Amino acid sequence: MTDNQGLFADGTGTARCAWCQATPLYLHYHDNEWGWPVADDRRLFEKLCLEGFQAGLSWLTILNKREAFRRAFEDFQAERVAAFGEADVQRLLGDAGIVRHAGKIRSTINNAQRVLELRREFGSLAAYVWRFEPDAAERPERLTHEAVRAMPTSPASHALSRDLRKRGWSFVGPTTMYAFMQAMGLVNDHLEGCHARDLALAARTTFKVPV
Repeated sequence: MTDNQGLFADGTGTARCAWCQATPLYLHYHDNEWGWPVADDRRLFEKLCLEGFQAGLSWLTILNKREAFRRAFEDFQAERVAAFGEADVQRLLGDAGIVRHAGKIRSTINNAQRVLELRREFGSLAAYVWRFEPDAAERPERLTHEAVRAMPTSPASHALSRDLRKRGWSFVGPTTMYAFMQAMGLVNDHLEGCHARDLALAARTTFKVPV
C-alpha cells in the first residue's frame, strides 16, 4: 500500500520510500545501501561511474547490470581501470551486459586516472569526497516527499560537480552528484517515516569521516 507521503508499507506494515517497491533488488538496495555512509574508495568510485552510466536511464536499469559492470571494469579498482586503452574500449563496446556507450566508457577510464590524482593530493578518494558533505543548514527541517522531489541538486552537489569538472572529470553534473551523495550517505534522503531513515542516521553518528 502506498500513501500520499511517498511511502509504502509491505505485508508486515514496514514503511519504506515508495521508489523502492518496483523489484526485490531495488528494495534490498534501499534497505542495505542507499543513504548509508561509505568510506571505501572502490565503492565510491563504482558509484561515481555508475551514476554517469545512468544518465538518460533509470537507476534500476543500472542496478540490474551492476554485476556485469563490475566484471567489465575490474571491480572498479581505479588503478586497473586507469590503465585501460583503446582495445579495452572496443572490448567494452561489445559487452552486451553493460551500457555500451563509447562516451561513458571513455569517461570511466578518464575518471579512474583522475582518482589516482586525487589520491596523491588528498590521500584517498573518500577523504576528497567527504569534504563536500553539506551542513545541516542546507537540509530541510522535515524530509517529506515534496521536499526531496524539490531537491534534484543542492549547493553541495553543485560545488562537488564544479570541482570535479575543474579537475578533468566528466559525466559528473550536479544532478548526478546529488544522486551520488544520496546513495553514499553524504545526505540521508530516506523520508520521515521510512524504517531505514533512523538506521542510516545511526550509522552516520558512528561513521568516522575520512581525512
